[in-house]
Amino acid sequence: MVGVENFKQPVRHIKSVTPAAWVMLNMSSTFNQTIHMGFVLSVFYFVIYYLTPTTIFGPLAAAHIELIIAALALLVSLPALIKSFILKTPQTLALIGMAIAVFLSVFIGMHWPGGALHVFLLYIPNAFAYFLVGLHCNTKRRLQVVVLALLFVCLFVIGHGAAELFAGARTSPLLQQGLTESPYLLTQKSDSGALFYRLRGLGEINDPNDFAQLTVCVIPLLFIFWRSKKLVPNLLLVGLPACILLTGVFLTHSRGALIALIAITVLAARRRIGTLPALAVAGGLFIAASALHFTGGREISATAGSDRSGLWGVGLQMVKSHPLFGVGFGNFADTAGLTAHNSVVVCAAELGLSGLFFWALFLFPTIRNALSIASSAKVTEAGPLVPEQEPFPGQSTTIEVLDKEEINRLGRLLILSLTGFLVAALFLSRAYVLTLFLLGGMAEVVFQMALDRDMISPRLPLKRVLPYAGILAVGLVLFMYIMVRILNVMR
Repeated sequence: MVGVENFKQPVRHIKSVTPAAWVMLNMSSTFNQTIHMGFVLSVFYFVIYYLTPTTIFGPLAAAHIELIIAALALLVSLPALIKSFILKTPQTLALIGMAIAVFLSVFIGMHWPGGALHVFLLYIPNAFAYFLVGLHCNTKRRLQVVVLALLFVCLFVIGHGAAELFAGARTSPLLQQGLTESPYLLTQKSDSGALFYRLRGLGEINDPNDFAQLTVCVIPLLFIFWRSKKLVPNLLLVGLPACILLTGVFLTHSRGALIALIAITVLAARRRIGTLPALAVAGGLFIAASALHFTGGREISATAGSDRSGLWGVGLQMVKSHPLFGVGFGNFADTAGLTAHNSVVVCAAELGLSGLFFWALFLFPTIRNALSIASSAKVTEAGPLVPEQEPFPGQSTTIEVLDKEEINRLGRLLILSLTGFLVAALFLSRAYVLTLFLLGGMAEVVFQMALDRDMISPRLPLKRVLPYAGILAVGLVLFMYIMVRILNVMR
């Protein structure tokens, strides 16, 4: 009889569940499924952005499937806003302000209302990355999946470019003479007039420098898979992919990427061997890269970069003549004949000081928070994990276990990646690309992880961030002005 009674108890328990409780449980399950779908769509969205809809969908790209993916990602992201930190960050205000600046730069700066809506729609898909990462990539495992997606993009381009380089470039007389181009190779002349090939991607990374910038950013992020005393997994998941990505950067022959790699090396090495030895290692790497013709036979000097410094000066003159709204989003090249090859100058010239202020408003808290989580002095040991109040009963409240050392390590990797992006951005006109906003979202996610565990002080309030952003914006303009003056003297 005891066994019968125990068998019947679960039945009585099930019968006691009210219809309202069943509805709430079903809502909880639907909520979890929606969040997971949002993450999958977000990762898919990043891959489509870099590899282009045509590459992913082929002829079906004419149906604008990428827009459907974006709309679905936006739709399923709405429930995540219930518990997300994303709307509380200064970066959200910065992205909204930058969107307004983009619109006004054409609407008022160029007196073109129709074009204002067009450029606004061009900007939004890039800024969308920050929100997708912040809403859905909120665990270390999900950040690892994002890194894998970026690695897949880089390996895809490197594989196709290498295949064309070793096959098509040798068999195509037109390509050998520089009379035609392949999807993954750009034919260019060195300083001596010799032709050489530069690896490039597709769509938004179809310039060798753009693809090199992305690849440089991904290399430090690979170490998110590093596991102490696990030789074989480290070689397969970190060592081998890093070597392939370095080969890809070499095939781009990007001078900006070389400088960015050296900056990352100095920053990473100084923590272990000191600043002076790190600088010595960086100098050795530069000499080795020069000996291996890393830049494809093009010089790295003030004289070699005189055309760029001249364009920087032109951009600063645009800021002087159009200080508030700029000359218009994407209009620098049409105004000056060529783009400035500098993200700060392009942002200030195209969007005016108002747009540069919002760009700095995104950059300052991102770097500040990344430095905070990378600092062992600012991160403490984790406090007791308290389950969050969930919007629906019965929803899982599992919190990922992360210690202080892991938070610091993630912070250092993001600092290295952001350094690679920003150093390369000094030589590229890429102020509003998805990569920056994606890295910003990753930095805020890790900061929130530390905050949820009582390991770090709260974010700076907006009233303190605003003046710092203004100082940074002015400082960036002054820095570029001094750089132009110094380079002009060195010619």
